[in-house]
Amino acid sequence: MEQVQLASSLVDDLRRADAVAGADLLCDVAIQVHTRLSAWAARASYSREVGDALQSALADLSIEAAWLAIDAERRSEARPYLNEAITRARIADDPRVEVRALTHLSLLIRESQPGESLHCAEAALRVSAGWATPRLTTLLHLRRAHAYAVLRDASGFSREMTKARRELDRGTHEDDQGFVHFVNHQELIGIEGLSYLALDKPERTVQSLRAITDNPSPGHRRNQVYYAVRLSEAAYQQGDVNEAARIALDVLPAVRQISSKRVSQHLAQVRGSLATPRQATTTTRQFVDAYDQEVSL
Repeated sequence: MEQVQLASSLVDDLRRADAVAGADLLCDVAIQVHTRLSAWAARASYSREVGDALQSALADLSIEAAWLAIDAERRSEARPYLNEAITRARIADDPRVEVRALTHLSLLIRESQPGESLHCAEAALRVSAGWATPRLTTLLHLRRAHAYAVLRDASGFSREMTKARRELDRGTHEDDQGFVHFVNHQELIGIEGLSYLALDKPERTVQSLRAITDNPSPGHRRNQVYYAVRLSEAAYQQGDVNEAARIALDVLPAVRQISSKRVSQHLAQVRGSLATPRQATTTTRQFVDAYDQEVSL
């Protein structure tokens, strides 16, 4: 049981490190630990009590490995871990772990399968009915809101955002699980902004994401950098190439300091958009030159 508890504490350590530094350097660590613990569990003998705790710990580690794979843009590796987590959660009769897995699965498939993403978040709401904390319920409604936006369903998006705000206003709870630590007002505004981008309303995205960058949330550095990069992308889509370049230039050092391929790829897309001859201005050239110099180091 002590070894199982150690594995659980490692998941918390990975979450804290990921919030600060991103996933690129952590993903392989989580996968290696999962592989070793799974092999050990297959060979060891233990009681039913330890077995259930072990299943839950392995499921939680699978979920964390999946999330790190998503942030490291190794998305094809993520789904098997989430499928495994759901299976282990069912074996251990652990609905909390099952909800965590469904929440991450909803995120993983939002762009490719937005309808299924909606169903995953709805299933998580059903499973967690009666015990979910406000922050967990907020996150699940945000998952649904963003999926509706990808589906271009503005009314569904608006309805879920209203529910998310209502839940977030209920505040934190002593039973909040570690994986909802990032769910705060800034995250709600961020998801709202990205949803407007999916709805082809970049001006609303700029308004939302600027509110985040002007009032950063301490302890979630990777998310702050991510939203700054997406703000640059939204400014470009709005037609303000100089503002897009200025934002991108300001955030470039921070992107280089964190380890999140998801973030760096979005900035690379901004660079590609601003590097075309028809977008050439003094400001855009300044960013493109600085980006190319940083990447070449």
